[in-house]
Amino acid sequence: MKSLLILLLVISWPLYATDTEREQRWVEQTVDTIFDGEPVFLAADGHQFLGIYTPAQAASDSASNKGIIVLHGTGLHPDWEQVVQPIRVKMTERGWNTLSIQLPLLEASAKYEDYVPLYVEVPARIQAATKYLADRGVETIVIVAHSQGATMASYYLARSEHNIQALVAIGMSAQHSQPDINSAASLKLIDIPVLDIYGGRDFPSVLQTAEKRRLGAAHNERYQQIVIPDAYHFFDNTDHEKQLIEVVDEWLQQK
Repeated sequence: MKSLLILLLVISWPLYATDTEREQRWVEQTVDTIFDGEPVFLAADGHQFLGIYTPAQAASDSASNKGIIVLHGTGLHPDWEQVVQPIRVKMTERGWNTLSIQLPLLEASAKYEDYVPLYVEVPARIQAATKYLADRGVETIVIVAHSQGATMASYYLARSEHNIQALVAIGMSAQHSQPDINSAASLKLIDIPVLDIYGGRDFPSVLQTAEKRRLGAAHNERYQQIVIPDAYHFFDNTDHEKQLIEVVDEWLQQK
């Protein structure tokens, strides 16, 4: 069945700014190794892309109507083992349905700023993910995004009509001079609750722009910054990963 889905994805792909061949390679490398959750293929402007849907494990009345859209960082995929996979799997144990989606890609050597032309492809993907969850009875939908995925999420939330109720941005920077893809500029236009969380040993671009992000969100009383001491950008230490999950879960419970 998974092989058939992969074939359908290949033959239906038109040309886009995203590197469709690289997206396809990620599909081939990840779909058959998914342990928790199931692959789904969503459509955005006629383009099919991979998502991984993982239903909530908690047996409660509220478990079925809460959902998280998970967004990965630069050049990665929706089952990336650091940050992305822990969020999409561990948060189902806390009563959340999760849908981790593939964001637009460039070749592996592409730099952060090379992704500028791909930002216009992001809204349709997030909207498709939102619809997928809503069609399954999910009423409360939030975004938890890592690295450039967080900047893409802020771009979307600042410029699109949406029903996203909160944003958790993990390791988000504000390094680009173009306002459209600078999270500090986007935060000026976002009024929903935002958790800006990063590691004490995060990338310089994250650490050095923390104040810019805070100032950008100065109007938003529901914006909060939290630093996990000694954690790196990918929270690859087991203790730091656990702290990340706990902080995200505790913050979302309050929303």
